[in-house]
Amino acid sequence: MSGPAGGAAPGVRGDAPDGDGEPVRGGWTTALRRGAEPTRTIGVAIPIPDPHGSRLQRIRAALGDPMAYAIPTHITLLPPTEVPSDPGALTRVEDHLRGVARSERPFTIRLRGTATFRPVSPVVFIALAEGIADCERLQRRVMSGPLARELEFPYHPHVTVAHHLPEEVMDRAYKDLSGYEASFEVRGFSLYEHGADGVWRPRRHFAFASVPPAAPPADATATG
Repeated sequence: MSGPAGGAAPGVRGDAPDGDGEPVRGGWTTALRRGAEPTRTIGVAIPIPDPHGSRLQRIRAALGDPMAYAIPTHITLLPPTEVPSDPGALTRVEDHLRGVARSERPFTIRLRGTATFRPVSPVVFIALAEGIADCERLQRRVMSGPLARELEFPYHPHVTVAHHLPEEVMDRAYKDLSGYEASFEVRGFSLYEHGADGVWRPRRHFAFASVPPAAPPADATATG
């Protein structure tokens, strides 16, 4: 969802498709169709920490979204994706994600206000005012190697708060959350798996490398 840094994606509140990369914008409400071979459906996302994540989840539930408690509050990095169910395939995915995380550093995300992908897709979301470029970089790196795939739409990081609800409910979410603001430090991302009961559960968290110590001044001389 590569909108202009620091702002909304082109066409937001009009013609922008969902950045989760699915034909119907809305992220993880439906898993991809399973093929003939045994597979599992996974996703990768930045979890929204509490108290922000649980508050937005309660708001989503109060709006009547039946998926509110089946989908942890998140910013998608890899939309629902099928991988072979054999342990070796999952090991390759986890090794890849571990390598990505080890070469990343913490960054700040600031959430501010609402936007929507209507009428293209029935979604209202909390927008990012800071951290868009970091999410875009991280998404590109996550969706490489064993997780490389084409997206239906350009990537645009966001936090879904209402999906596929009556228009008057979507309008209310858009208006009532227009003043929403929150900020937090991203120190890693999580691998999620879609259960047979329709619930997305975190399988493993991948922490970023710690911030390295500051380098000595260029003109410093050794002593001792």
